Amino acid sequence: MILLGIDQLQKNGLIGLKKKAIGLVTNFSFVDSDLKWGIDILFENGLNVKKIFTPEHGLGGVADGAHVSDTLHPKYGVPIVSLYGDKRKPVKEDLDGLDMLVYDIQDVGLRFYTYIYTLAYTMEAAAEYGLQYMVLDRPNPLGRGVFGSRIENDLQTFVGGYELPLQYGLTTGELAQYFKKLKRLDLDLKISMLEGWRGEMHDNTSLFWNVPSPNVPTFESLLGYAGTCFFESTSVSEGRGTFKPFLVIGAPWIDGSDLTKYLREEFPGLRVRSRDYMPFYRKYANANCSGVEFFPRIEDNYFVITLKMMEYLLKYEQFDIMDRSDDLIGIKESALKIRTHNLDYREWNESGMEFIDFVDDCLLYPGELKYRE
Repeated sequence: MILLGIDQLQKNGLIGLKKKAIGLVTNFSFVDSDLKWGIDILFENGLNVKKIFTPEHGLGGVADGAHVSDTLHPKYGVPIVSLYGDKRKPVKEDLDGLDMLVYDIQDVGLRFYTYIYTLAYTMEAAAEYGLQYMVLDRPNPLGRGVFGSRIENDLQTFVGGYELPLQYGLTTGELAQYFKKLKRLDLDLKISMLEGWRGEMHDNTSLFWNVPSPNVPTFESLLGYAGTCFFESTSVSEGRGTFKPFLVIGAPWIDGSDLTKYLREEFPGLRVRSRDYMPFYRKYANANCSGVEFFPRIEDNYFVITLKMMEYLLKYEQFDIMDRSDDLIGIKESALKIRTHNLDYREWNESGMEFIDFVDDCLLYPGELKYRE
């Protein structure tokens, strides 16, 4: 059985939080192993939660990319400060009167997921203004796999930065240790650790799937998202607005049967079928798309599968790769390199191994970080 950071905190009598003015950085994923909402736990135990800070999707799970405004908590009346509205990082006025920030948000283990930058930015703010910081840890659902080169600092955006590879194999608490080390933060960082997690992927635990955001509704969708997210910067539908986001890929001008044949030849054993579908919003809303439907296994590497699909799609004049691909893939001029067949993912290995060496002293749990082929 795996105990979460919030479980351990309760088990230890909420030690370290009593008599503190707390700013809570969280969202809808903040539940314990009995599915009780963490906000209720803290208030019912009399803790002094003075503010709640929320990442992308807000406290309740609004649509991807939607601007989220400040508000008040409907039950407890404390201010909710959005860090996905007019600002990404707390300012001094937001932190006045607080002693510490407490972070608990379910992560997915991928560089282009925005929650981890809310973690980094709030840690930096806490260090700047002398606040304590506590992470209530959660497992990385993708386990200890690492893939991709470390993104360069001049490509840093809210979907990629801090010299992370595409997949980094760390829990939230370990990632916090990495940020502290990388940025040399003068920060009193505490972690309410997991108990019983040994680096396994979500499918090999007994944990429920704690939906991290609206378009990652299942663990299977996360396996695809680790790669098919690259299609966000193209003229191809990545399945948003469908029954299987990131697991159906297509467009009205694609021959799904031919694409399926190509993928089966490139990746023998890949579970994929030809599929027509119609998105109800986002790209090609209400238009019939032809493409493929994936049924991922944990051994599939959808980063590689996606790059191979892009090579295939170059034969269509309607296929367009936008410059934003640099932000997601983390490689300069990635769109040009894909168009000219000069993007070789095998060159990323050395940088990924460098990351593995750098984070060795940040690890808190068993399970060796391994670079994925």
